[in-house]
Amino acid sequence: MTENDAGNNQPETGGGTTPPPYVPAPQQQPARGKIRRQESGVTKPRPPTLAEQRAREQALREQEQQRAALEAEQARKAKLRKRLLIGGGVTVGVVGVVAIWYAVASPDEVEAQCTRDDVVVEDQYCDENYARSHGGYSSGGFIYIGGSSYRYHYGGPSTPVGQKVTGGSYTAPKGATITTKSGTTVQRGGFGVSGGSKSGGS
Repeated sequence: MTENDAGNNQPETGGGTTPPPYVPAPQQQPARGKIRRQESGVTKPRPPTLAEQRAREQALREQEQQRAALEAEQARKAKLRKRLLIGGGVTVGVVGVVAIWYAVASPDEVEAQCTRDDVVVEDQYCDENYARSHGGYSSGGFIYIGGSSYRYHYGGPSTPVGQKVTGGSYTAPKGATITTKSGTTVQRGGFGVSGGSKSGGS
């Protein structure tokens, strides 16, 4: 009997090989530290590990140090700002005193314009010598010539002859050097100098 004959003597089982028995796949366990499903009121947070507690404490310490450093920097800036304001006030005070002294010591220069009824006329009409030579006179700050009255207007913007004056005043400023457009000095001012008048306008 040959080997083939021996193999042919095995009983047939439904025309094929039998499958292996069913073995279920092993269930995968969830990774540690992960929650697959959270249920309200049931799921509880796990307590922090020692490493997490140390990291949290370290972060809190760093935040506190940063806050303290920020407060110290703000306090330093506020102190510096206060010193600058005080120093600036002293400087402004000194500069103010010097400016006032200079303003008193150095008279302002003011331009006077001769006017008749608020209209600019030639400077000669406000000159006392000119008025006297033409039968006029001066009284109370006015120059009277031939029935017309003239007086100086001080400190307004320079206005052409024939135009109405604006701004300024008809009162001569004290302590100022007053000159006309033609260069005549009406009043000399200065520190400790009383204003003298060359015409009836001062």
